[in-house]
Amino acid sequence: MFEQRLRPRRMRISEGVRSMVRETSLSVKDFVYPIFVIPGENISEPIPSMPGCSRLSVDKAVELAKEVYDLGIPSIEVFGLPEYKDEIGSSAWDMKSPVQRAIAAIKKAVPELVIVGDVCLCQYTSHGHCGKLDGHYVDNDATLPLLQKVAVSQAEAGADIIAPSDMMDGRVRAIREALDENKFLNVSIMSYAVKYASGYYGPFRDAADSAPQFGDRRAYQMDPANAHEAMKEVDLDVEEGADIIMVKPALAYLDIVRRVRDRIEHPIAVYNVSGEYAMVKAAAANGWIDEKRIVLETLTSMKRAGSDIIITYHAIDAAKWLKG
Repeated sequence: MFEQRLRPRRMRISEGVRSMVRETSLSVKDFVYPIFVIPGENISEPIPSMPGCSRLSVDKAVELAKEVYDLGIPSIEVFGLPEYKDEIGSSAWDMKSPVQRAIAAIKKAVPELVIVGDVCLCQYTSHGHCGKLDGHYVDNDATLPLLQKVAVSQAEAGADIIAPSDMMDGRVRAIREALDENKFLNVSIMSYAVKYASGYYGPFRDAADSAPQFGDRRAYQMDPANAHEAMKEVDLDVEEGADIIMVKPALAYLDIVRRVRDRIEHPIAVYNVSGEYAMVKAAAANGWIDEKRIVLETLTSMKRAGSDIIITYHAIDAAKWLKG
């Protein structure tokens, strides 16, 4: 009989053995749950393209935040639809807007929950682009002071982490300077350092009413074909003062996550975006996949690639599965 001394299958023989030698562990503590807040009261409006997710009034967002915290999820990220839009997105720094009100209300109700504020202008501008326009061109440097206002307003409301997602050059340094000047020295920056111009964002744009009215965002978000450029973006944002580096989307860019992990020692976040979520939900609704197994496998792949933080709409379901 053939003698086989090296048998990797020995380490797979039972769940007990597999758990002892498992190289990557997924935890509820890895998750950030994104929420969408809207004007009004007592509103929970389902998002058709994102089953299980809803647009919420501030009071309902507070209820959800309590549920999230009780499940052991340590953090939420707050997105919002404003009551008004204009050319420069001024509602983005209005302290009476849903995002600022939600951050303040959630921080009061669940003080230990870490609140991430998304800093961008696309949901707030009448044209749907992420900055101030000069004709049809997004003016990078003219946008930076506006992003500073948004960041400071969210910090004033109680955000623990500011997450600029606009992809303007130099915005991390500008936001760090504004936060420090306003004595928010301990508010962190989680930079969307590597944000690709991706087709996976479709459902989010429905949820946040943030689709551009003309053109697209390829002039400022990254080309999906590029990897070396991603390393340049990471280096710049680390130099400018980012505390956490994000790669977005997650699943189609795990090679980039790995390269970033090998390059820096900063914490790395990934955004398991709306299109990735919606595809899983659609396949599960049709009975084509085992949703629990697919979700946990997918999230584990993001952790295995090198991420420390996973922003995901699956967080509530995954937290329940991991506890079960």
